[in-house]
Amino acid sequence: MDQFSYDPINALSADDFTGQRSGARDSLMLTAQLRIEGRPEIAQVRVRNLSSGGMMAEYAAPVSSGTLLEVEVRGVGWISGRIAWSAEGRVGVAFDNEIDPMLARKPVGKGGGPATNFVKPIITRR
Repeated sequence: MDQFSYDPINALSADDFTGQRSGARDSLMLTAQLRIEGRPEIAQVRVRNLSSGGMMAEYAAPVSSGTLLEVEVRGVGWISGRIAWSAEGRVGVAFDNEIDPMLARKPVGKGGGPATNFVKPIITRR
């Protein structure tokens, strides 16, 4: 008898089979702030993948498809969208406007620029 195990991390949503998803997804692990319309709290969520049109995040509270929300992604800022699907502690979020997902991958810290922007020390000779 064949046995199959269910892995929710790699589970596919209905959109994966209907071809409604567009754009490449970037798998990553970062945190974001999620604000659901009509709820006073801001929840911290773990983003599992991010694309220009949406994201998948861990969010355990029950929420219905179509619920409006805002999410703050580091490097991108606050993005409005809606719940596309919800299952087993995860949600799919469809953004209202496309973003550049690579902004979330940029290093955080002072300077923010590439290493080539360093200040060259001045050496004085006596």
